[in-house]
Amino acid sequence: MSNQSTFPLMPHATASWLVDNTALTFEQIAEFCGLHILEVQAMADDLAGAKYTGRDPVHSGELTQSEIERGQANPDYRLRMQKAPISVSRTKGPRYTPVSKRQDKPDGIAWILRHHPEISDAQIGKLIGTTRNTIAAIRDRSHWNISNINPKDPVTLGLCSQRELDALVAKAAKRAGIEEDDTANNLRLGNDREALIEELRAEREAHAKAASQAAQEAEAAAWLEARRAEGISDS
Repeated sequence: MSNQSTFPLMPHATASWLVDNTALTFEQIAEFCGLHILEVQAMADDLAGAKYTGRDPVHSGELTQSEIERGQANPDYRLRMQKAPISVSRTKGPRYTPVSKRQDKPDGIAWILRHHPEISDAQIGKLIGTTRNTIAAIRDRSHWNISNINPKDPVTLGLCSQRELDALVAKAAKRAGIEEDDTANNLRLGNDREALIEELRAEREAHAKAASQAAQEAEAAAWLEARRAEGISDS
């Protein structure tokens, strides 16, 4: 893996273009794009799990043709990024959800309403990227498509990450005072666990004692049997 700090904006698409349009080595392409060499090899062999539409790094200004030619002339040459890609960040407005995922929003909202009623409508709206009116309609079952809404985990649907959901649940629980109940439950579970461990320990000791006693009795029986055998042989 490369030690450079900046990679192309779309590394897989860029690597795909370089594989198809240059004579650079797989290692050079992997270094420049920040990928593993096996990923580049898979692209060249058409074994990649997804086909990428090539992205021309010369057109985007991340590479120059002369830089590519230097790399092609010397397999040990490490390509240099000409212009760092501009990263776009969203700081305001609702979460963007791809069109293909928007139809899943009602299912995700219904799941949260069922399993985490402590989460506020405002929090759900921010997490899923929806409106309070939609949430209210699903809650009171007045939504136009309510008959087709099936509660599904929003993480599984790809509407949010598990980390985001966990953080929101923890925040809402703390605000609702559920955290104290959880602490009490954890304490009770801890006591139950200690009691179970103690019970298992006592049971194990009882088994060991019974096994030792059985071994002693067997040894005594064997000794008596041996003595009887000796008496019979003497007579």
